[in-house]
Amino acid sequence: METSNIITALGAGSGVNMAQLAADLSAAQFAARTERLTARTELLERQISSASTLKNGLSTLANSLGDRVRTGDLSSSAKVANASVATASVPFGAIGRGSYSLEVSQLARRQVLAGPAVTSAADVVGAGTLTIRFGTVGATFAADAARDPLNITIPSGSTLTDISAAINSAGEGLTAYIASTVDGPRLVIKGPEGAASGFVIEATETVGEEGLAALAWEPVAGDPANLLESAQNALFELDGLAMESATNTTSQIAPGLQLALTGTNIGNPTTISFSSPTSAISTAMTDLVGALNEITGALREATKTETGELRGDPGARALKQALSRLSGQVVMPGADADAPRTLADLGLKLERDGTFSFDSARLTASMNRDPEGVASMFTIGLFGVYSTFDKLSRDASSTGNPGSLAGSIARYERLSKDIGEQSADLIEKQEALRVQMVSRFARAESGIAASQSTLTFLQQQIDAWNSSNN
Repeated sequence: METSNIITALGAGSGVNMAQLAADLSAAQFAARTERLTARTELLERQISSASTLKNGLSTLANSLGDRVRTGDLSSSAKVANASVATASVPFGAIGRGSYSLEVSQLARRQVLAGPAVTSAADVVGAGTLTIRFGTVGATFAADAARDPLNITIPSGSTLTDISAAINSAGEGLTAYIASTVDGPRLVIKGPEGAASGFVIEATETVGEEGLAALAWEPVAGDPANLLESAQNALFELDGLAMESATNTTSQIAPGLQLALTGTNIGNPTTISFSSPTSAISTAMTDLVGALNEITGALREATKTETGELRGDPGARALKQALSRLSGQVVMPGADADAPRTLADLGLKLERDGTFSFDSARLTASMNRDPEGVASMFTIGLFGVYSTFDKLSRDASSTGNPGSLAGSIARYERLSKDIGEQSADLIEKQEALRVQMVSRFARAESGIAASQSTLTFLQQQIDAWNSSNN
């Protein structure tokens, strides 16, 4: 009998809804296991959510601190009084202190060399090899022994445009372009900044395809008019001390100071000063305490003995231990013995109930004693306030550590997946049992219907006999 016919037939003879009965009995058979799996799934979802909230809270706190230290109110920034002379910056992880005087007498320049004018940039110039040697160009040329000559192959049929492209592709800081002058197109070549980056050009011509020699140049025999600009170093004085740089962008020339030179100010020194994050530190510590208390509050609820979804969780336990050590943790191990070294020196105080408070008097005392030491704790580096919370966040987010929050989340997700598979298996088994019961009940219902038909026939016969006897 087809399933549809079975379902139609059920209940026809006995008066009982056999289809519903089959569904109810099969559900009852698996109800206890289904309820256990459902409850376990719901708990795992709460555990994943709670652990994720804690982990993300730590990440948000660390990232916020990093942004404030790098570019925000906790950053140390440099300012040049005469902005036309230079811009100053603080190198990554460094701290700028005090002030400096700056006098720039000469900017770094690159050599600019122009070839002779031609009729058209599309005309064939020649073929062979252009050899460019780098060094100091003056009345004569002194090669830089540390730099190898650059050989550029110029194939047959090359135009000025082709040669320009070949030079640009050769690297070594060279750039070339075609200038449309009143005399005709000219090849212009620029070298890198710095006196030692001057250059001369030698030409080796392919026999029968001469022409490259017109682009050769050196200071003795070359046309002086072709040298549009000579290479030179930047010259300047910092606090009266003579300094020199091959480029207009310097490396760190004093603690926490690097420069991008843009102009000269001979005889009129300007001042470089630094902003201090000191005034923002109190606000930052207040914000830090607030953020920590949000995390500790969520952690306390999640680890309650009776109701906490993360009670006994190793990741939550590790975080609780780390937070309990936080205020007394040395975050500046290289600092002097009497310098601020811990978060407690910045006013972070751990209360008996596990919450944090801000001891402004402690911070004020530290800042009065060593303001630069306090400021140095707010940097992007291996040590300090930011690195401490960044490490705390990274530890909690380490999926390779089963004792971290991320490790707990991964474990809960695996368990949730397993339970999902078990639930799917139970559903299949319950459905199979229901179909089996439907089939059995259909057969029983058919028997009941047949019996009822027989009883009806007998009753009719008895009624007929009784009528004939009368």
